Amino acid sequence: MNITFLGGTETVTGSKFLVETSTSKILIDCGLYQGYKWLRLRNREPLPLDLKSLDAIVLTHAHLDHSGFIPVLYKQGFRGPVYTHQATISLCSILLPDSGHIQEDDAKFYGKHKLSRHKNPQPLYDKATAEASLSLFQPISFDQEFAIGDIKVVLQSAGHILGAASVILQADGKRVGFSGDIGRYHDHIMYPAKPLPPLDLLMLESTYGNRLHDKEDPLTQLAEIVNLTAKNGGALLIPSFAVGRTESVLHMLAMLIKQQRIPKLPIFLDSPMAINVFDLYCNYFDLIRLNKEQCFEMCNVASFTKTVDESKALADLRIPHIIIAGSGMATGGRILHHMKRLLGDYRTTILFTGYLSGGTRGAKMIAGEHSVKIHGKWLPVKAEVKVLHGLSAHGDYQELTQWLQSSKLHPKTKIRLVHGEPDASEAMRDHLMRNTQFDVEVARYHEILRL
Repeated sequence: MNITFLGGTETVTGSKFLVETSTSKILIDCGLYQGYKWLRLRNREPLPLDLKSLDAIVLTHAHLDHSGFIPVLYKQGFRGPVYTHQATISLCSILLPDSGHIQEDDAKFYGKHKLSRHKNPQPLYDKATAEASLSLFQPISFDQEFAIGDIKVVLQSAGHILGAASVILQADGKRVGFSGDIGRYHDHIMYPAKPLPPLDLLMLESTYGNRLHDKEDPLTQLAEIVNLTAKNGGALLIPSFAVGRTESVLHMLAMLIKQQRIPKLPIFLDSPMAINVFDLYCNYFDLIRLNKEQCFEMCNVASFTKTVDESKALADLRIPHIIIAGSGMATGGRILHHMKRLLGDYRTTILFTGYLSGGTRGAKMIAGEHSVKIHGKWLPVKAEVKVLHGLSAHGDYQELTQWLQSSKLHPKTKIRLVHGEPDASEAMRDHLMRNTQFDVEVARYHEILRL
């Protein structure tokens, strides 16, 4: 068995792992590169892979850094199956067309306003292509073994978001695991990841390999920020991911209002994609901690602004209010239009809700940049910029270590670290080498691992 690291190495985006036996070839995850421009340019490069020989894709979960490149392969002619959990299919049915739609809109905007170096900028793929690619998806239940050629595959729950899975492969007398993204032990909404079976090799995410999650209570922190916004008479802008983070934030706001810890400010969910995702959470009760009452409260704490006109009308508000909109790293979406209006207002607070990839607009703002470029214009950042800690859907290095130690792994199991910035992966390697007996290395881009 050979494993080639085509993405998700030395970065937290673009996850793609090619697994080959003598008769079968599958791709574990098929994600978009995001963040730094030099990484995003990889999305335009052809994969070193003959698509006609690719038997299938196995998808860990729906986030675009794991799924968002599937429409590109479809556009290039791939027609094999994409195996994943039904909840992931439901989410991808929202996320992938939205990704194509955003790319179309961005290409039109940059072309119209001549903000691109290209005379006629084109999207990586459009909404129609993304929708067409969904015909390839086939549902697989957790813990259901299935075969792709001579490779046996099992998906097991990884927490993180709805449908998120770790992938366990067995072929050529070896058992190999791909962690996917591993959730938290005490997540507000999701259950923790299932422990792993014995493995010969594990590809382990290392997003938080050099950090521990803040111990500050996120409810208390959010209450303080909302109350300060109300006192200052300003707006609270929350860039948030449609899947996972938005639901957590609205669940917390509903709890705080119910406990009378914050005033009942107008709250607007200005994200058509996040609005569509909400119903899914209450359709998969077996996967989440919330009961029906909590789901109802979460889904009714905010007003939904579905149309562009409704979104634009928020500019007329002159009272303290909260707007939640994508994208979570402020790389696109409706949040940018609200930022253009409000970044220069000292009364505004921008509240990021989790990890920010290097090179993204959000990361630059957190680093203290005094101006950011939005739609071709540099805008001063006079607003207060904060991060709401404790909401990450990724386990930190202590939680990942706890997960490994609760699993049935042999002490000498080989681990290759993926899906982490270089500093994070190296710190995770050092931590595991000091505190466990695992054989740990950091995977390299385009490295071929032969078992």
